[in-house]
Amino acid sequence: MTETRASYGRDVWMALAAIGWADGKLDAEEADAIVRTALDEGIDIDEIADIEEATKNPIDIGDIDLSKLTKEDRLFIFAVACWLARIDGEVTEGERAALTKLGETLKVPAKPQQHAEHIAWEVAQSSDGLRPAFYNLPKIKELIRERLAEAKRLKEASKSGGEADGME
Repeated sequence: MTETRASYGRDVWMALAAIGWADGKLDAEEADAIVRTALDEGIDIDEIADIEEATKNPIDIGDIDLSKLTKEDRLFIFAVACWLARIDGEVTEGERAALTKLGETLKVPAKPQQHAEHIAWEVAQSSDGLRPAFYNLPKIKELIRERLAEAKRLKEASKSGGEADGME
């Protein structure tokens, strides 16, 4: 029997809840956006309960197993974390520190972090994204997937062995 895996697994949503708590509070709208999108992704109902718990009680990013995440997963988490940090209109020192820790934990280099943050802001601007109910998380996935594919194509085309100036 073939198992159908949700596009992003439980640990992605747990990590987003952890980032949401970085400033000491996770607003109800932010929590709802995380849980709603996890449901939309087809996450198992038992895992949804874990995600809901993480939106009600602080969780540390270091407590989450991120070892099985793909590059796309890691960039998605980082991009959404950037949006969550900015959603209340300011990025606090605690949130900036949490983003730095997240980037290190996810092993996302500085340049891809910048690209992911730009994607998050681009989507926010195009979808009334400063209001969680209207933020287009699937669009972030789509843009990351497209830009990773383009970076790979550029890297292969260059055949110089150097890095493409993209998300890679």
